[in-house]
Amino acid sequence: MGKDLFSLKDRIVVITGGMGQLGQHCARALLDYGARVAILDLPARVEKLKDKLAGHPGSDFMFLRADVTSKSSLEAALHEIERQWGIPHALINNAALDSPPDAAAEENGPFESYPESSWDEVMKVNIKGVFLCCQVFGGQMAEAGRGSIVNICSIYGVVSPDQRIYRYRWSEGQTFYKPAAYSASKSALLNLTRYLATYWADRNVRVNTLTPGGVFNYQDKEFLEGYCARVPLGRMAREDEYNGAIIFLLSDASSYMTGSNLVIDGGWTAW
Repeated sequence: MGKDLFSLKDRIVVITGGMGQLGQHCARALLDYGARVAILDLPARVEKLKDKLAGHPGSDFMFLRADVTSKSSLEAALHEIERQWGIPHALINNAALDSPPDAAAEENGPFESYPESSWDEVMKVNIKGVFLCCQVFGGQMAEAGRGSIVNICSIYGVVSPDQRIYRYRWSEGQTFYKPAAYSASKSALLNLTRYLATYWADRNVRVNTLTPGGVFNYQDKEFLEGYCARVPLGRMAREDEYNGAIIFLLSDASSYMTGSNLVIDGGWTAW
């Protein structure tokens, strides 16, 4: 069967957060394997990706301004996809919110004083957003009797963050902790995936989780040293090193796989 086993020719794939670091690389890989890709993101981010996909025919991808926390916004996106192409074959729930290292001090401070509003916002995007996307796009795939959903998790949804690798910031006068909200939200995805995998199994919609490790993005030297020392392979992932897993999970190569969590972390969780 060769490469045909991994072919996504003419399959309609929806990816949320398509303007993110991983989303952009994923979109290009999907196009290379024959998919039609509907890229969803917030309005301010959509225009920036067009030039990067210039080598692909315009009929193979579309950009849709959508808010994953708004069901009406997602329904409008679905309507446009169906109008132009038809019912989606696959959904990648990639959109997520985290507290970046340069966030306000209270965002990365002690657990005891972590803002309730920040907790709510992370949960709204990372859990409610996936819930709504699965309702809207997954529901239509279930009606059609086929589909594959990939929920993007994180190693911090499987194990606790190793706070020691952030301690270098303390010497700079910053009381820095990786927040709890991101970990809790990503952990919740694991069982939402299992729930939907069994719920839609009789309608041939497969639902799996991809759990990536950290991706190199020119982080602080001290962070990179601490993180890479914690990884058996000794480095962070490249931006393109999850593309193969995405293609596998969406293609017929994984036709008997559902309710599973595919961990690709350089060995982080193997210690």
